[in-house]
Amino acid sequence: MEARKILRQEIEAADGVVQVVGAHNAIGARLVERNNFDAVWAGGFEISAAQGKPDANILTMTEFLDAARQMVESTALPVIADCDTGFGHTNNVIRMVTDYERAGVAAVCIEDKVFPKTNSFIEGRQTLESVENFCEKIVAAQYAKEDPDFLVIARIESLIAGEGMKRALERAHYYEEAGADMILIHSKKETADEVFQFSSKWKKHLPVAVVPTTYPDVTLQQLKDNNITMVIYANQILRAAVKAMDNALSSLAASGSLTNLSQLASMDDIFELQGMNKMLATEEWIKRTSASSVVRKS
Repeated sequence: MEARKILRQEIEAADGVVQVVGAHNAIGARLVERNNFDAVWAGGFEISAAQGKPDANILTMTEFLDAARQMVESTALPVIADCDTGFGHTNNVIRMVTDYERAGVAAVCIEDKVFPKTNSFIEGRQTLESVENFCEKIVAAQYAKEDPDFLVIARIESLIAGEGMKRALERAHYYEEAGADMILIHSKKETADEVFQFSSKWKKHLPVAVVPTTYPDVTLQQLKDNNITMVIYANQILRAAVKAMDNALSSLAASGSLTNLSQLASMDDIFELQGMNKMLATEEWIKRTSASSVVRKS
């Protein structure tokens, strides 16, 4: 698919940092596209939270896939699916890649934690998969895909789990040998120093992605200068939306009136995002075309 080619070309071009923004539904994906980002991250945290469930492999693969499919259908941007640990072992990964590829997803990301996993920012529950088992998952993912442009991203959690830098680099080399197309190095430090240390030692064997949730001050120029190819703003849309909704509801509850809700999107804007305007224009075109056909026949 064209979106897959575009994503691969953007990663291989290396003339800037590919900017990816997390979403959990179609309207979020369209907002990412409207604001000229490069790709959408169908994030496990966002999708889980949007359904009121913990980010701990509570939702099924089908539920995550349905959310990713809605995003694919709503935008021309490439969609990168956060697939946690691959929803099991190798046979689960094979099914996962097959189904996500058929849904039009451009790339999948799997992380080297034991299933079921818990969100990386929860202390004391970060058990890592063995290198051997995770390499089997990467091989299985590459075996299952049909489109050579479909990307398999290997997410390394060594720095989250306390394994350290040396082990993170060792895992990265093993995952490269197993066939990963890209490395995502995850860190919960408050600065980007740790991921920059990784990228300097890694020396760009494979492109590197980062998720700056805990180091939000990092700039695109700093990422580029430190050989980071992709940045994923994984959960900011959901967090911004929750804050805005809570503030609006608080104001409404306090005042008993809508007059103080000044930061609302217009109905016209929602019509545009949801496709209402396109639907009405299409209906009008069909009527005109049909009427012309009737006139010509008569």
